[in-house]
This record gives sequence, C-alpha cells and structure tokens, in this order.
Amino acid sequence: MLPECRESEYLYPVPKFNLETSDIDDFMSELKGFHDQFSDCFQRSESREHFFQYMVGQFGELERKSIEPIALAVDGGKVRAMQRFVSDAPWDDKKIITKYRSFLVDDLGHPDGVLVFDESGFAKKGDDSIGVGKQYCGTIGKVENCQVGVFVAYTSPYGYALVDKQLYLPEKWFTDAYTERREKCKLPEETKFQTKPQLAAEMLKQISDEGILPFRYVLADSVYWNPEFMQAVDSLSGVTYLLQVPHDTLCWAKQPVVVRKTYRYAGEQRTRRVLSDKAKEPISLGTLAKGIHRYFWYRRKVSEGTKGPIEYEFTRRRVVLAIQGLPEKTHWLLVRRTLGADPKYSFYISDAAASSRLETFVWLSGLRWAIEQCFEETKTELGMDHYEVRKFPGWHHHILTCMLAHFFLWHLKIRLGKKSTSCYALAA
Repeated sequence: MLPECRESEYLYPVPKFNLETSDIDDFMSELKGFHDQFSDCFQRSESREHFFQYMVGQFGELERKSIEPIALAVDGGKVRAMQRFVSDAPWDDKKIITKYRSFLVDDLGHPDGVLVFDESGFAKKGDDSIGVGKQYCGTIGKVENCQVGVFVAYTSPYGYALVDKQLYLPEKWFTDAYTERREKCKLPEETKFQTKPQLAAEMLKQISDEGILPFRYVLADSVYWNPEFMQAVDSLSGVTYLLQVPHDTLCWAKQPVVVRKTYRYAGEQRTRRVLSDKAKEPISLGTLAKGIHRYFWYRRKVSEGTKGPIEYEFTRRRVVLAIQGLPEKTHWLLVRRTLGADPKYSFYISDAAASSRLETFVWLSGLRWAIEQCFEETKTELGMDHYEVRKFPGWHHHILTCMLAHFFLWHLKIRLGKKSTSCYALAA
C-alpha cells in the first residue's frame, strides 16, 4: 500500500521506488564502485571480496538468500569462508555506518527529513540464535519464537532508507541460565538489558550527536511512548515528534487547577503538588474521542489500496496529559478513525507549534509507511529475513549489508534521474 501525497496538502510527497533492471547498463560495475567506498573498513582483502560477493548474492534470484546458497551461487564463493566472514571476521561497523549515512545524505538528505522508529520480527526455529525467544512477532502477527530488531528509517522528498538497527535481547538472556548461550553467540560482555524504547532513545541520541543526517520530525508507534524515549526526543532542539499512544492514556481537555499540599514525612515538613478539590478527574483519550461531535471530523484520503482509495476521518485537540495523576505540558492530540458505524480509533501526541495545521498532522501520521516499505523491500527482495546466523556480530553484519543494498538501489534511481511513477519494482 503506497500513499498518494498531494502537494497542496502536505509538506512534500515521498516518491515510490520504481527502478527496473532495464534502466541499468552495467549493474555489477555500479555495485563494485559502491563497494570500493568501504574497502578501508576491512583488514584483509579476502574480507573485502566476501563483502562484495555477499551483496551480489542478495541481488540474485535465489529462492533463499542465506550464506550457503549465496556462496554456492556467486563466482569464487566458499561456504565456510563466507560464514566466518559474516559472523567472526572483524568489520569496522562504526566506520561503515558513518560512511553510509554520509552517502545517504548526498542522495536523500533534506532539512525537513523524518526519522521513523519501528520494530520488525524474524521468526526462528530453535533456541540458540542470539536474542531468540517467545515474543510478539509483528511479521506474523502473534507471539512466536523469534528475534526482534528495533530500526530507524529516514525519509525525505527523495526517498527512504533504513539508517540504524539494534537487536532487542529479552531480559532472560541476561540471566545466569543463558551464560553459555551468550558466550557462544559472542554477545559483548558489556552489553546490558535495554527495553525497546531505550534502544530507540540510544539510536536517536547517536544520530543526533553524529550530526550527519538532517531531520526535523520523529515518528514512532505506541511501543515507544515511554519516559526514556520521550526524554531523548524532548532534548532535541527544533525537532517535532508525532507518537502514537494507547487509547487508555489519560488527559484533560483543559488545564486542571493544581495546589501545593503540606505534609510531614520522617519528622520533616514537605510539600507536594496535588489536584484541587474542584478539579475534574482525567479521562481516557478513547472517551474523549467518542464525545467529539461529527462536525469536527475531517475526511482525508491517505493512500491508494488494491481495492481503491483508503480514507479516514481526523480531528485534533489541545490536551493536557496526565502523568502519574498530575497534569503535564499541553500537547496536540491527533485522532484518526475508520469510516462506518463502528469506527476504530488511533491516537497520536505531538509537541508541534500551536499554529500547526491539521494537514501537517495527517501527513506525518501517514509517513510510517516508509519504514514498512523498507521492511517489505529488504525482506522480499534482498533476503533480510533469510539469514541463519546465530551470533550477535553475524546478525548485525547481515542486517547492515541489507541496509546498504537497499540504499544502493535508491542511489541508482536518483543517479539515473528516474522519475517517480505509479510503477513499483525492485531491480532483480
């Protein structure tokens, strides 16, 4: 499902990917030139060759793009050597990702760029792969034995690409019962348990501190509606966020009166903020939305589906969020609901300026598709979910090559001046 963004209502439209194999005169020569930019990120010439061969295999027409099929299909490929390269050989991961982002800025960078945070699951059999466990896997829509990665995508008027990733490790992986598995999977000893919002906050801070990617907006779903992530976003100057939040989040439609109450604790006199006796209790966002008159709902088309245009109704309100029973700062609340007699509601909170228009919020709420397209394209075309590596470095190296391969296709599209059309296909 791809959006049909209209210039009159949105800050900018995001193009669709529409590169065809016939558009490229010498694909392998182009790919070799791209790879040469990373030659100083590997210590040995053999590693450089494996790096090139591995990505060649990702662009091939193999049914399954894991290490063994790739090694057997490419010229000069050796299974054991490629396995060692992906999981055990030294890579300068930091230098690779820094170079990659600088290339990405050249092609996709824009001052109104958007960072989108989301997770993706990878169903797995067995218990030996790093971070595997029974957890919700969005790819199949249920709790299953899987690994889960937290990702960041970048989108702009020129395209979209994944820019960072972290493997989520369930807390049980840090217990004594998993000591041997951690060692076998080469998990760095200094690694500590982090929640998904904490991983996202760490990546956001690193991207911001690095100063390579220009961005103005941050988007995420309700998983990341969390104090650690919110603190990381709030600390960024000139950045606006739009975060999906649960329907049971509490708020006030107007600022409630708060008073100071004196009390004694451990022999000392203290004060605390409490609601005035006349203040109303906060209500849930779900309750608030259902009480909004239909006059205030605006119908908007957000995308073209296989069965025709997909439309929702939107409204917005200024609300005061309730944090631990007390009022926090005032936010914009965007509410989206499906059409029909029994609508389903979605809620988004933003720190945008008070003068922000509804169209801006509608536009931002639809940009999550960019990271979904990244997942779809890297999994279906580049084998991002085909890997069979078990070690921590191997997971990161495989995902990183998929990110680079996906961006390489966008680079070709932009270098060749391929205009966006309704056509949508990845190069085979």
